[in-house]
Amino acid sequence: MNEEYAVNHTTTSNTVTEQSGFPFLEMGTSFVIGLAIGYFLKKSFKLLLLLLGLGLVVLFVLESQGYFALNDQMIQNGVSSGVSSFQSLVGMLKDRLANMELTTGAGAIAGFFAGIKFG
Repeated sequence: MNEEYAVNHTTTSNTVTEQSGFPFLEMGTSFVIGLAIGYFLKKSFKLLLLLLGLGLVVLFVLESQGYFALNDQMIQNGVSSGVSSFQSLVGMLKDRLANMELTTGAGAIAGFFAGIKFG
């Protein structure tokens, strides 16, 4: 009778994991926190690039129409300033996740990279 319970219990737990559709819910809280931060960063970076590209296209069109003249150095400085700000934000978040307790910090970092991969 104990063997039958063990077999049914194992089958039920495996079925729940396979049917959940979102296996990350089976991970720990720190993994989910890291996953959310990584996912957010990747999506926000894509949005930032979309807005930057749209802004540059508008600037180039306005320049071609003769409304003003663009200085290439000014554009490069603005873009490099934005990139360095984003890099400092990513570095701060990675440091914060790494400073979580030893056992949860590894899960948070793994979740962070999973969020970046799946984001």
